[in-house]
Formats: sequence, structure tokens, C-alpha cells
Amino acid sequence: MNASDSTMVKTVGVLALQGAFQAHSRVLTELGARAHEVRTPGDLALVDALVMPGGESTTMARLLGTAELFGPVQCRLAEGMPVFGTCAGMILLAAHVLDGRPDQRSFSVIDISVRRNGYGRQVDSFERDIEVEGFDNSYHAVFIRAPKVESVGPGVTVLASHEGVPVLAQQGCVLVAAFHPELTDDHRLHAMFLRIVHTATATAA
Repeated sequence: MNASDSTMVKTVGVLALQGAFQAHSRVLTELGARAHEVRTPGDLALVDALVMPGGESTTMARLLGTAELFGPVQCRLAEGMPVFGTCAGMILLAAHVLDGRPDQRSFSVIDISVRRNGYGRQVDSFERDIEVEGFDNSYHAVFIRAPKVESVGPGVTVLASHEGVPVLAQQGCVLVAAFHPELTDDHRLHAMFLRIVHTATATAA
């Protein structure tokens, strides 16, 4: 995706409560999009799409409640706002969190079941080259305390797998990755999301 494509997106929000949100903002800006850090319902009202970064999913869910953002985000997602969830963001968007805390909340907008830290603790973090559907060459993925997808529903398209396990998936305008695309110099996944946003906003218009 080039800059002329991405500037057609009004504003892409990055949830900025916890986690690696600044790196996502930098990548989006480098692609020519306008990144806006989202901390309040007022911030959310200004964006056309949202990136949910990595971090700690239970902490992020709690902070979404404290900031009075959980309900507004849920409403925007129900209205079809495009969203890209990475690592903890994938957990927050999943329909089922298999080992979540009893009070853990998720937005349930992509029909997958995930297990938190399914690949192990921080010391078990790893990097792998994966094949992504539509990419001419492999993508170097960074997995840090990554969630593991246990199952996917019929409406979900698996775009990449690692050892037979889905690590990148899409359902409509929802894109999720088990890894951290913001930690590499390869911006193709963010560009993919911007194309999803462009398609969604053009259809809505």
C-alpha cells in the first residue's frame, strides 16, 4: 500500500492504555495514514478504525472499563468499525478465551477460541518466518507471550499458520495476529489492515 492509498483513511486509532501502542502509531504514520492514540471515548469518536496492541489482556480489559471505553468500543465494533488486534488485542477480540479469568471480558467479534500465553512465558518468546496468504515472500513474525488459537469458526479466513496453528486470521473487517507486527521493519500487515479500512469506509460511504 502506498501513501496515496492510505491517506484516503481519515483516522486510524491506536488503543493507548497499555502495551506497544507507540510502535503501531509510528508504522501507521510511516505508511501515510493518520494515527490517533485512543484513551477516552472522545478520542474514539474521532477515528474510523482501531488497532488493539499487544500487552496484558486482563490489564487492558480492566483499563478499558476504568476509562469508560469498553462499551463505546463494543458499540463501534457492532457498527462495523475495522479493527486490528495483535497479541493481547487478539485475545480481546476473540469469541472465546479458554483460560481467561472468571471476570475477563472480550469483544467477541471474531469466531476464534484462544488460549492466553499459549506458547509459554516471556522466556519462551521466539521469532519465525511464516507464509502469509497474498504475500510474495515470507514474513518475519515476533512472538512474545503469544496467544494460541485453538479453533476457528467457518466464517474466519486463516491467512497464516505456524506449525499448523493459525497465527493470522480475518473475519470481515476484523484482523488478528498472535504476534507483534509493529516490532519489525516489514509493514505489509499494517498496509493490509489499511486496505481493509479503505474498503470498509468506501462501502459505508
